Amino acid sequence: MIQLSCLSLLWLCATNTITTIDAFHVGSRSRISKDFSMYAEPQVSNKKATFKEPEVPKSTAPPSVTTDNDFGFSLSMNNGLAAIDHAKTMNEGIFNFNKQLIDTIYDVICLLYPVQGDDRDFARFYVLETVARVPYFAYLSVLHLRQTFGERYPSMSERMRTHYAEADNELHHLLIMESLGGNSKSIDRTLAQTMAFFYYWYVVVIYVWNEPAAYHMSELIEDHAFDTYSDFVANHEDMLKAKPVPAIARKYYEEDNPFIFDLYCTVEEDPESGIVVEGPCSSRRPKLESLYDVFVCIREDEKEHWKTLCNLVQFDEMDAVYANAVKSTEPATAESSRQTAKTTIPDMSPNSSRGNLRP
Repeated sequence: MIQLSCLSLLWLCATNTITTIDAFHVGSRSRISKDFSMYAEPQVSNKKATFKEPEVPKSTAPPSVTTDNDFGFSLSMNNGLAAIDHAKTMNEGIFNFNKQLIDTIYDVICLLYPVQGDDRDFARFYVLETVARVPYFAYLSVLHLRQTFGERYPSMSERMRTHYAEADNELHHLLIMESLGGNSKSIDRTLAQTMAFFYYWYVVVIYVWNEPAAYHMSELIEDHAFDTYSDFVANHEDMLKAKPVPAIARKYYEEDNPFIFDLYCTVEEDPESGIVVEGPCSSRRPKLESLYDVFVCIREDEKEHWKTLCNLVQFDEMDAVYANAVKSTEPATAESSRQTAKTTIPDMSPNSSRGNLRP
């Protein structure tokens, strides 16, 4: 009788857990699919499922009305069709909170680890990389849990592979900093690991509640990371060129199979931009002759992460726009909301403002 009661209690808890997860993951891709399925017919390609909007003549397009949704974005509603007008903006309150949080964390690290142009700087990058890799693992944890409970959508597996590749890339950044002695002091390890532990659970909660808000935090982190590495290679070029290439960096960038490395490079250059791009992302990294080249590679990796995250926040796709069209996410101010309310279905011609959208 006791065993039967215990089994009944476990069954009840499992049922309630599944119901709670289904009810609260408002940031999931499937929510969008369910809401929009009555308006558009999915066109499935080998890469991902996209939604083809019925053609509406510009001359007969009705005025659009701005509506809010669960993600805090502004959508342009036209004749019952939900058409995303350019890049989606983010709720101003969420935007400002994310920015204040990430700026505070970054400023604390900068205060504790001022750049001095010596080996102590590697401890700073060790702490930054320990924290920066956490969100990708958090995304994977939530997506894996959702898969376990039966959720599926066309690009889910592709998104999980990309996040794994991003986490693997950040891991190798961390291993490089460790090889340079960045984790040699226990106080640095304790600070970095403590921050990472609590930040991981925070990102999990935010990702369950609102995926774009979680992606936006990482967008801000990667933006800081790119600027930090850019300043470091510009101001300490001589010091970096005097140091050899760490073995782990040469193995990752030159010797390992580049399959996983190329997975996280999702945003392509516009073929009509005049920028000639040959080969996959891994083939475009500079030849490693000194530590300077390693830091340049890391800087370019951070830029690739930033471009993918901007696409995810603004379009809910990893490669919605070409690289030359990627811009930082902007807050949905009152003025931008008024402008959205006046917008009709956008002109999709090559000369329009949406001309940089991926086909």
